[in-house]
Amino acid sequence: MASFIRGIFTFKDKISPSYISFKNPRFLEMDGLLYSGFLIVNYLRENNDLIFNNLIDSNEDIILSLFYEKQDTIKVIKDLTFNIGNTSVHIKDNSSSRQDSEIAAFSYNDAKYIRKEMQINNEKLYFIYSYVMTYAKDKKELDYKLDRIESILSSSGMICKKAFFRNEYLFKSCMPLMNNENLIKESARRNILTSGIPATYPFISSSIHDEDGILFGTNLTNNSLVLVDKYDDCKYKNSNMCIFGASGSGKSFFTKLMILRYALLGLNQYIIDPEREYTNLVSNLGGSIIKLGPKSNNYINVFDIRKESLEEGETGYLSNKIGKLIGFLNLLIPTLSEEDKAYFENKIIEVYKNKGISFDDNSLFNSDNSFKNPLQMPNFSDLYKIISTKFKSLIFPFVKGSLKFFNEYTNVSLDNKLVLGDVYELGEDNLKFGMYIFADFFWDIIKQDRNIRKSIYFDEIWRLIGVTSNKNVASFVYKIFKTIRKYGGSSIAITQDISDLFSLDEGNFGKSIINNSEFKLFFNLEEENIRVLSNVTDLSEKEKIEIKGLRRGECLMFIGKDHVIVKIEVGDFEKELIIEKGDR
Repeated sequence: MASFIRGIFTFKDKISPSYISFKNPRFLEMDGLLYSGFLIVNYLRENNDLIFNNLIDSNEDIILSLFYEKQDTIKVIKDLTFNIGNTSVHIKDNSSSRQDSEIAAFSYNDAKYIRKEMQINNEKLYFIYSYVMTYAKDKKELDYKLDRIESILSSSGMICKKAFFRNEYLFKSCMPLMNNENLIKESARRNILTSGIPATYPFISSSIHDEDGILFGTNLTNNSLVLVDKYDDCKYKNSNMCIFGASGSGKSFFTKLMILRYALLGLNQYIIDPEREYTNLVSNLGGSIIKLGPKSNNYINVFDIRKESLEEGETGYLSNKIGKLIGFLNLLIPTLSEEDKAYFENKIIEVYKNKGISFDDNSLFNSDNSFKNPLQMPNFSDLYKIISTKFKSLIFPFVKGSLKFFNEYTNVSLDNKLVLGDVYELGEDNLKFGMYIFADFFWDIIKQDRNIRKSIYFDEIWRLIGVTSNKNVASFVYKIFKTIRKYGGSSIAITQDISDLFSLDEGNFGKSIINNSEFKLFFNLEEENIRVLSNVTDLSEKEKIEIKGLRRGECLMFIGKDHVIVKIEVGDFEKELIIEKGDR
């Protein structure tokens, strides 16, 4: 019996529908679904864009079928020449109406243009046939989809006709059978030159789907997954990222989600946290938390010179450190003049000289060839002893006052792959000191091994490159963004204060960091911030409106040249790790 049945049912029988109905001229019914669509009968005369872009990105259920028929060049030129001659006579005939004369003139000019392109520019002439079909479970849904598709086609400059009484032939032409039905092709035929064919390219996707990427979310335009591998240096210029958004827009949640997913992949991550937003996540992931503040026993000495502080091929440990210390002191004393900076540079050289450290790099190594340890470095007390009374009162808090924990020797290490620099206890006025110290500390660690992927996160980065900072510090942060790529790293700038980001040196540092970030994520922003961003990015008018209307957890994502609106997707177990108990 089994062999008998196998002999009756072929593969064609298995894939065939159980029934097809042609009773209604408005649609074709098959296996409980209703099918209908359009013949595209005309296009814009000139189009520099992909004409099916809006349709394919619309997330509608469509079947798009295109046929191209190459025409014989010699025959076409011969027919065009004959047509041009006849039309020329018709135009000269004054007995024709004005409307007929204008139509004839258009036809005459088009024919001359096509002949010229074929004869001089070696263009070929094709006939193009375009069909669009959709399907639904009921008439109401089908009518809605047809109206939507017709609107999209019209907005893209295409004229279409509904395939009433012809849905059977439309269906056959939309199947992957290379069968262009004769009963509809005459209605859909239009001519097109070779140079115009690229505008009809249908394989369009504004989605980002990197093979080794992590999930960012779903593309709200076409519901596709957005998977990003920002470390793919063959595809992206760098792996730097800017994350901007108003409070409550989902900016910090996305950052935490990214930290979590990269932690699961084993990447090294270093976070500078001024608002104590990431403590819960880092604790749940088993990371290290280094706190700078009056209640902490963690210390980092800003005077440390670490072996990794020089990049490969560089020399001059002390020269490099002097520049960083001048920047730090300028944070402490914003009114430093150039004369004051020269004075401090002289005193800094003297401080290191008292510890046996000079401009000779060999002075940083002990007799056993080991690099000097943190206890062999100077600190604020050493500087305080030799500076003039004019500056002692300004340095005093760092030596004997409320900030004396900055005067301790470094006692922390970075053995963990996930490290959080917590500066929350420093208070609003002093956050920038801790952020700068962690930036310097993390940067030296990042440069140790080029083959290890790593990231450094600058939350509220405006504190280091805005008006409350100075050019020395801002230049150092910009250097990280500019050069971290060659160390296998990624810099992430996070802020909600866009205006402050561009408040130093006419906004040059903010612009430089944005321009050196291949990935830009804009969550919901106020109109003022959108206006500021539009001056330094290629935001379109439509995108400005979209940013303002984004819901929580949605963002406009710039990845290279791709601009997509993304809804951040998160699993329940990820929420448990990310969200603070009090926020649930």
